[in-house]
Amino acid sequence: MSDKSTIKLNGREYDFAPGETVLDVAARHDIYIPTLCHDPRLDAVGACRTCLVEIDGWRRLAPACATQLEPGMEIASENERIDRHRQTLLSLYMTDHPTDPAAAEPGAPNELHAMASHYEAPMDWGYMESLRDARPDDRNPYVLFEPDLCILCARCTRYCDEIEGVNAITLAGRASETTISTVDKLSLMDTSCELCGGCIDVCPTGAMGKKMPLVRGDKPERELDKVRTTCNFCGVGCQLDLNVDRDARDGQGRIVKVTSPPVGTTTNDGNLCVKGRFAYDFVHHEDRITTPLIRGEDGELHPASWDEALQAAASGLLAVKDKHGKDSLGFVSSSRCTMEENFLVQKMSRAVFGTNNVHQCAAT
Repeated sequence: MSDKSTIKLNGREYDFAPGETVLDVAARHDIYIPTLCHDPRLDAVGACRTCLVEIDGWRRLAPACATQLEPGMEIASENERIDRHRQTLLSLYMTDHPTDPAAAEPGAPNELHAMASHYEAPMDWGYMESLRDARPDDRNPYVLFEPDLCILCARCTRYCDEIEGVNAITLAGRASETTISTVDKLSLMDTSCELCGGCIDVCPTGAMGKKMPLVRGDKPERELDKVRTTCNFCGVGCQLDLNVDRDARDGQGRIVKVTSPPVGTTTNDGNLCVKGRFAYDFVHHEDRITTPLIRGEDGELHPASWDEALQAAASGLLAVKDKHGKDSLGFVSSSRCTMEENFLVQKMSRAVFGTNNVHQCAAT
């Protein structure tokens, strides 16, 4: 083998860094290798076997996600042998999996279905009823487990262990009865689960789904518009994607789901807490104030324009300052504001009104 830190992948030479895997180099150069159990945030386990590649001189196919590169390796990610393996493997996966797309994709897109279609996996091997069981009495309000859709890739249990560190769910049972479970099959509400929804985010088949409604009407999720924004529940500043059904609410649009941005693209690396992922229903709540209100001489609140509201607020603050002095004022901002907005609040307090009485509830 050559001493150079290069390998050949599908006949082309690529550099690699120590510790990188076949999948790392392939992903960096946009070479598609299918995976079902892989997530870049998790330790590679090579469990799903969909990413097997052929390495010159190796008798068996090797998992691309778990095989570290060595100089001089010659690797093929596509050939007749590999395609035959993937077709057979995906057909086996589909034998106890819903074949009807409507049943297989109740919310999130089903990566197994898409992969089986891509590789034209034979679907005439018959159907075997899944023996995996769920927790039908789980009273948690957010996470739904549909065992028929589970392929035991263990992404969810590994995420719960390696990223969240709470170990609320695990693989339980033996052989064909192996399933995703909790201690004594307790509700997630009675375990260490933080209801972060990470298990939902990493699931490739939608077996881990949301109990909250995902869509309105018959509009499938993949047609929703995604709007990138900053979560405002605390001062961390996690990025999230609001999934908006533009046809809902008389054409005005409605947020029907929150998802994580792709891993590695934001500071939160695709992770969200229970508030960021699930607490979005306040946006369309019927009691939400949607226009400025000014209290009139009758003591009641009346709708006003933003210019009128800002003028009323400024006049009121200046009147207090003139009557009682600048230090009679105090400004309290919110952790649900951005850093830039909080900066402006303290600038208004100090530079405009001349007082240092300013605070923000997330200050340390």
